[in-house]
Amino acid sequence: PWIREKGSEILREQLDAAQKELKLKDKECERLSQVRDQLEQELEELTASLFEEAHKMVREANVKQAAAEKQLKEAQGKIDVLQAEVSALKTMVLTSTPSSPNRQAHPQLLSPGTRSKGASPRHGGGHTRNKSASWALPLAPGGNLDSHSLQPVREDKEMDNVLYAEFLTWKDKPSLDRTSAFLGRIYREDIGPCLSFTKSELSQSVQNAVENNSLTIEPVAVSALPMVKANAIECGGPKKCALSGMSRSCKHRIKLGDRESYYHISPSSRARITAVCNFFTYIRYIQQGLVRHDAEQMFWEVTRLRREMTVAKLGFYLTDTDQG
Repeated sequence: PWIREKGSEILREQLDAAQKELKLKDKECERLSQVRDQLEQELEELTASLFEEAHKMVREANVKQAAAEKQLKEAQGKIDVLQAEVSALKTMVLTSTPSSPNRQAHPQLLSPGTRSKGASPRHGGGHTRNKSASWALPLAPGGNLDSHSLQPVREDKEMDNVLYAEFLTWKDKPSLDRTSAFLGRIYREDIGPCLSFTKSELSQSVQNAVENNSLTIEPVAVSALPMVKANAIECGGPKKCALSGMSRSCKHRIKLGDRESYYHISPSSRARITAVCNFFTYIRYIQQGLVRHDAEQMFWEVTRLRREMTVAKLGFYLTDTDQG
């Protein structure tokens, strides 16, 4: 009996030890289960955060891509417009020169009566010109004009090698700097005399405005429009030329840059100014690379424009009726 009791006591002790160990295992399993649940929750939160961040980045990328595509489309549209404008300008230069202007491309060359039916004259900077005289008037015996002898005559031409060499040197590096031999000669022989009027101070202002491309010529009739500023100063008048000071019928007036003053000019003064403007317009075209003629053609066009200035300086000019 003692042995049995001793064996039972040992068994109970072993059983208690096993139960205690099981309880410890259960607690450890419960702790590990809690750790697992916590890690799973953190993993789910991290995954959700990553997905949200990824979606946010995708949305931002889509917005930026859409903006970039819109800007690209707008830029391509602007490029197309600029290319069309350049193409039109080149076409205008190739099909319309001061010697044979395209009146559809240059509405400012229309007479006031024709202009009033359609486009209105341009205001602001730049030149508004009518084609000036480029023909010679034959004289009858005795030096008088013979209206029956105004017939076109054939003329020949011979190139001046010195003038051509000066032009070629200028054409290699075209600029509006009058210190070059080419422009210096034209200033002395053509531009200066053509823009030399009785009113010397105003003449110099006109030349400066022509050089800066800021001179405007408009019909006097436009002065009645309400867009003319009330404080604008009218110089000269419909019966007196502000440049020559002579009593002449003045159907046009000029404006120099941003000045508020307007100056009435006679048809002869207008022809002289427009002849110089035509010359500057053409050499600016050459400077900008818009003229596709060879050097010899350019030279003869420059020479013809110089002759226009000389003819205008002598007092010849075309009327609006002649210009059609």
